[in-house]
Amino acid sequence: LVYCYRKPKTKRAKRFLEKREPKLKENTKNAMLIKGGNANSTVTEVLKDIYAVKKPFAVLYKRKNITRPFEDQTSLEFFSKKSDCSLFMFGSHNKKRPNNLIIGRMFDYHVLDMIELGVEKFVSLKDIKNSKCPEGTKPMLIFAGDMFDVNEEYRRLKNLLIDFFRGPCVSSIRLAGLEYVLHFTAVDGKIYMRSYKVLLKKSGCKIPRIELEEMGPSLDLVMRRTHLASDDYYKQSLKQPKALKPKKKKNISHDVFGTTYGRIHMQKQDLAKLQTRKMKGLRKRPGEKLAEDGGVSPKKSKSA
Repeated sequence: LVYCYRKPKTKRAKRFLEKREPKLKENTKNAMLIKGGNANSTVTEVLKDIYAVKKPFAVLYKRKNITRPFEDQTSLEFFSKKSDCSLFMFGSHNKKRPNNLIIGRMFDYHVLDMIELGVEKFVSLKDIKNSKCPEGTKPMLIFAGDMFDVNEEYRRLKNLLIDFFRGPCVSSIRLAGLEYVLHFTAVDGKIYMRSYKVLLKKSGCKIPRIELEEMGPSLDLVMRRTHLASDDYYKQSLKQPKALKPKKKKNISHDVFGTTYGRIHMQKQDLAKLQTRKMKGLRKRPGEKLAEDGGVSPKKSKSA
């Protein structure tokens, strides 16, 4: 696809294009949630709950879109460029693949990789009657199961889920803000997604007692089809500009605990020429000086 660039005619259009230009520190990734042409009520509710979790960094398309991402990706690329979203979730339903979800991401407005998941069990936010986390809360992500480290498809799914749910990058963390947990477990060919609210209870000391209360949504998923990028294309998407790469500093090293060690190069010091404090008791006698010199001083001639 070739996109024609036209010079903006107004200041508003110029600001809009400047926001989409490449930056050293990119904006938080937005996700678009698209409903397929034959989506049922279960898939619709899943998309709504994921939208509630992702807000305000998500766009929900309420109209049905007749497309098949694994066969034709042009419509997804069009929506990605229109809404400036690099993440997407597409929901559909048919007899061959019931309650189908496709989660994926874009690179340069082209599909990088996507994974198809089937929903076998779903519990929505409305079904669990308790307090919810406020909008825009950054979640803590936990992954359990050896499959996320052994299998290449599960490893890529883990990376994709982290990219999808991690939210904005923050420089500091406060204890009261750690109140939302997303837990993913891979066991027996299934992926269990659970979300919890963190409750800080009194413990009688400074460190509070932590309890997890299920909040929803809750999903039991099974992996179906995958469309993974090649190693070269995936490596290209991870490339960083030179300005962001840390400059190497000579003679500086770090240990596993983060302690910084520096090495200083100095000339060898001659301790014999070291200037010490002058004291009368440390003065050398004339005889000692002569013994060090290794000679005898000539007698002074008497003056006539």
